[in-house]
Amino acid sequence: MVVINSEVRKRLDNWATFMDPKSNVNFMYTFDIKSDPPRPWPFPENVESRIEWAVKAYDRGMERIQWLDDAYVPSVMPYTGTEIVAQAFGSPVHYPENNMPFALPAIRDVTGMKKLKKPDLFSTNLGELFEIAGRIRNRVGHDAIVMLPDVQSPLDSASLIWEKADFLMSMIDEPKAIMELINMVEELLTEFLDAWFKEFGTEYIAHCPYYPMRGGFTFSEDEVGEFSAEMFEEFSLPSINRMSKRYGGCAFHCCAYARHAWESLRRIEGLRLVNICQPTELLEESARIFGKEVCHMPSIALDDRPQQHPIPNWVKAYGKDLHLALNVSANDKDEAIHLAAQLKDYSLSRE
Repeated sequence: MVVINSEVRKRLDNWATFMDPKSNVNFMYTFDIKSDPPRPWPFPENVESRIEWAVKAYDRGMERIQWLDDAYVPSVMPYTGTEIVAQAFGSPVHYPENNMPFALPAIRDVTGMKKLKKPDLFSTNLGELFEIAGRIRNRVGHDAIVMLPDVQSPLDSASLIWEKADFLMSMIDEPKAIMELINMVEELLTEFLDAWFKEFGTEYIAHCPYYPMRGGFTFSEDEVGEFSAEMFEEFSLPSINRMSKRYGGCAFHCCAYARHAWESLRRIEGLRLVNICQPTELLEESARIFGKEVCHMPSIALDDRPQQHPIPNWVKAYGKDLHLALNVSANDKDEAIHLAAQLKDYSLSRE
């Protein structure tokens, strides 16, 4: 058994302090090093290779904290695609030749709801994730922090189970059936998270982007780009708020074009951190809208300008009164060390 060493514990504590917007720890940075070996696709036939990759990734991470001065925390990574909850409800899964898996609809219209039932958690693919994570953790040490699998909001998973075009139309025409499915998904997802946190602890790594959480739950909210803010508040916000209350807070990723709903997303109770993935001009606006009540870990989307410096101009929108975390790309070890020194200087300038 491996006990978390003092450096990992210090990093976890720093993240926990950072998550309090009133604390004086207001800047964190981690690196995505491109020279690391690519991970196998999360396909059923790749379970053994995924476990081997995850064990080696954890070992690399433990070595990395000795030479790279950033906020990275090594973790057990039972990574998945977005399909996991929909698959549990009977959605077929498509496995592309060279890409992430994704769910296909289990039902096509409202009539399909009559035969859809909430499955038993441990009789589904969700139960298999416990075995994968457990096997990795047994290899690297029982105290290792475990990454949460790819959790979508209840509405997002529901929209994968029900054929998307009809799902969106049924939000208008069949709202009771839509809510029935969302509530059913929420119930299964809650059972999953209850069991996951009981088995692997409430200190964990978020799936996207990569950062530690102490309590709460993390999720993706991407379908919000396809309907109005009012519909988000009607169909998605209630389940998120119930889950946030249950787990003591939350944080979300959103790569949808959802500017119209940002004010509604701010209404999520117990919100700790937001990951908005947008072009730089919208990231600057999100800094203003979400403000200093939450922590920010933005990601650039649709931006082909080369990153010549780890502190690009758009970062200036996140002034010293906002808590900001960055994930920076580096080609290799030497570049990561070089960029980390610049980021450390920038961190000092924010104090």
